[in-house]
Amino acid sequence: MTNYLIVPGLGNSGPKHWQTYFQNSGDNFYRIEQQEWNAPTCEEWVNTVDKKVIEIDPATVVLIGHSLGCLTIAFWAKKFKRQIKGALLVAPSDSEASLYTFPATGFVPIPLDKLTFKTIVVASENDSWVSLERAKFLADNWGSEFINIGKAGHINADSGYTNWDEGMRLLKTII
Repeated sequence: MTNYLIVPGLGNSGPKHWQTYFQNSGDNFYRIEQQEWNAPTCEEWVNTVDKKVIEIDPATVVLIGHSLGCLTIAFWAKKFKRQIKGALLVAPSDSEASLYTFPATGFVPIPLDKLTFKTIVVASENDSWVSLERAKFLADNWGSEFINIGKAGHINADSGYTNWDEGMRLLKTII
C-alpha cells in the first residue's frame, strides 16, 4: 500500500488546486496541515512533515510537493534522512531568487543534496517563481527525473491545473 502525503506551498492549496483534486481522489491521500501558511518557518514545516511521515510507515510514503512544499521536502530529506518510496515535486519555488520576497524564514540556502528516494521534478517554461533552468539545476542536484510541461505558469489552479490527470499519471509511476 502507498500513502500519499500532500505538501502544499505558501498559502496552502485551495479548493480548485490539483493537490486538492489529488487529495479527494482516494482514501490514502492526506494533506499535511501547517500551523502557519502565510509566513512559514522552514524548521516548523519540516518537523510537521516528519511527524506525519512517521505516524504512517515511512516505507509506504510518497510525498507530493508544490512550490515551497518542494523545498520543504528537500530540507526534510536532508534533516531526517528517512527512506520513503518517493516524491513528486511540482514547480519548486526558487527561494534564493531576488523576486522571492515572501515572509518565509529559513528556506535558504536550498539543499542541493541528492535525495535518497525516487523523485520527479515537474517544471514549466514560464513559471514566475522559478526559471526552467533553475528547476533543472535543482532536479539534477537532487537526482530527480526532470519533466518540462511547457508553458504552464506556476502549475497551479490560476494556471488551469485543477483536475490534473497527467500529474496523477506521473505520481503513479513513483510506486
